[in-house]
Amino acid sequence: MSIYDYSAEDIKGKLVSLKEYQGHVLMIVNTASKCGFTPQFAELEALHRKYKDRGFAVLGFPCNQFKEQDPGDNEEILAFCQLNYGVTFPMFAKIDVNGEHTHPLFKYLREAASDTSDNAIEWNFTKFLVDRTGEVAGRFAPSVTPSSLGERVEALLGDSENH
Repeated sequence: MSIYDYSAEDIKGKLVSLKEYQGHVLMIVNTASKCGFTPQFAELEALHRKYKDRGFAVLGFPCNQFKEQDPGDNEEILAFCQLNYGVTFPMFAKIDVNGEHTHPLFKYLREAASDTSDNAIEWNFTKFLVDRTGEVAGRFAPSVTPSSLGERVEALLGDSENH
């Protein structure tokens, strides 16, 4: 199994196979619009723009499970992200990352990056780095800023400019 075995609905309602990102390095993040970490959208967008031509993408997954910090509908969330942070990276429909209704992609990410039996997502802006083969290459806490992961992204991208 890899992330390419999963699909998710984008924020506009279109089902997207993650096979579309095959060969890319990805940063998959559960996001929220009303969180203390919300300003990380700016850093996520900066990383996306810096490396997208080398085969990198940020994938944002809004989640309202942590103190209801993303209460809007998908349209409101997208507008917020674009107006306040100029987000151009792909955003997906609001999902659950924990509990009975956890999205299958996040079940996989949590299990693939876990070294404990309790692999629950603790808060908004948990980040998963995925390598070009679709394997999880790291999980990072919300307090880890996207910009601090630039070197990790560079290492996963490797020297190839044309993937």
